[in-house]
Amino acid sequence: MPVITIREALNQAIDEEMARDKNVFIMGEEVGHYNGAYKVTQGLLAKYGDNRVIDTPIAEEGFAGVGIGAALTGLRPIVEFMTWNFSLVAIDQIINNAAKMRYMSGGQFTLPMVFRGPQGAGGSLGAQHSQIFENYFAYVPGLKVIVPSTPHDYKGLLKSAIRDDDVVIFMEAEKAYNYTGEVPEGEYLIPIGKAEVKKQGTDVSIITWGIMHFTAVQAIEKLEAEGISVELVDPRTLRPLDTETILSSVRKTKRAVIVQESWPVASFGDHIAALISREAFDSLDAPVEIVSGEDVPMPYAFPLEDAALPSVEKIIAAVKRALA
Repeated sequence: MPVITIREALNQAIDEEMARDKNVFIMGEEVGHYNGAYKVTQGLLAKYGDNRVIDTPIAEEGFAGVGIGAALTGLRPIVEFMTWNFSLVAIDQIINNAAKMRYMSGGQFTLPMVFRGPQGAGGSLGAQHSQIFENYFAYVPGLKVIVPSTPHDYKGLLKSAIRDDDVVIFMEAEKAYNYTGEVPEGEYLIPIGKAEVKKQGTDVSIITWGIMHFTAVQAIEKLEAEGISVELVDPRTLRPLDTETILSSVRKTKRAVIVQESWPVASFGDHIAALISREAFDSLDAPVEIVSGEDVPMPYAFPLEDAALPSVEKIIAAVKRALA
């Protein structure tokens, strides 16, 4: 299979869906003439024109609202936030309008739209541009929340998100756009709400998503060199969450380590830990471990940013605590 970057996988997904359905369009800051802040939309303006690849002002609340209105008329907008940090300006539109419109209309309206963009540490971008907001949106009924890891999953899940008739929050990793992986040629979709066991193991389950998948893989290589067999579970979708795949893995290995980039307090990892502790308590041989980012605003300096994030060493230590 071809090996491509996450950036290329996203570009292919958007291009294929725009070619397939004339109702699909993309809007956001610098998506057109600049080819996207992270070059995800490169070449799309030249191919589809400025009626379907729309550069917006720096006004997230405004263009989020325009996207919601477009979805209500039957179009399928992809609304790009240059970063999810900027979505805070539009959070009223997302939560009070997009998430609730179908329910409050008794199903008379659908909102087939995707909000997408990068989140998390960006490489010395400072506290206001390095945040994880996945738990904010996963908290809200009416939103589907996808946080993929590999290029294969990015492409298949974005295509599914664009075709979905509900509002989808699609969260990308800012530092991972150049990460590579195998992506099949031709059409394929990945179901929303279906986790994947990326690697089979017997001693401990690591549950992680997004960019932390790659950190966990590095940790697993070191752990397996010591004879520790690790099962790696990637939820891929946080809402709806595939609880059965997670619980099945933990019941098999009897230990769970959750790895997340986000802050530790009231995080999505806490939700998964509570789920495991409630539904698989009798199977556990150790308390559930959670490896999170440090509970501080993200530092600006590169060494401090690295220190604030989950690391291979922190994951290995958590696994060994679970096995002690």
